[in-house]
Amino acid sequence: MRTEIKRQRGFTMVEVMIVVFIIGILTAIVVPGMGKMIRNQRVKTAAFDVFASLTFARSEALKRNSNVTITPASATDWTKGWTIRDANGNVLKEEADRKLTANEMVMTGPATVVFARNGRLGSATAPKFNISTSGTNMQVRCVSVDLSGRPLSTEAVCP
Repeated sequence: MRTEIKRQRGFTMVEVMIVVFIIGILTAIVVPGMGKMIRNQRVKTAAFDVFASLTFARSEALKRNSNVTITPASATDWTKGWTIRDANGNVLKEEADRKLTANEMVMTGPATVVFARNGRLGSATAPKFNISTSGTNMQVRCVSVDLSGRPLSTEAVCP
């Protein structure tokens, strides 16, 4: 009588260990770059949010034919969020707190930004927002407003 040898299917322990080792090496290569990418994306997102809020405030000033003011939620700390109000003090939009860890992102800007009823700035100086991350691989963006009221975002420190 002839006996057949049954073939077992699956992976050996050596094959599994080699795969785990390769995944470990790839993870060690990718993780440092991932942190930088996340910080860069947070700066881009914050710059877009500032840009969008400035555009919204300008359009509301034109639509309502009255002044619209943007102020930071906490003194001059724009990372805590900001509020857009009309001339009567009604809140038109609130940008939420970013809930960032300490020293993760720095956002500086003016005490307030006022758009006049014609969509232009209510002051003679153009506001500038510097948005950056801390650390060795700093990502920096500048959101500025020209005197006509049009916002502009660039990938550099504000002059």
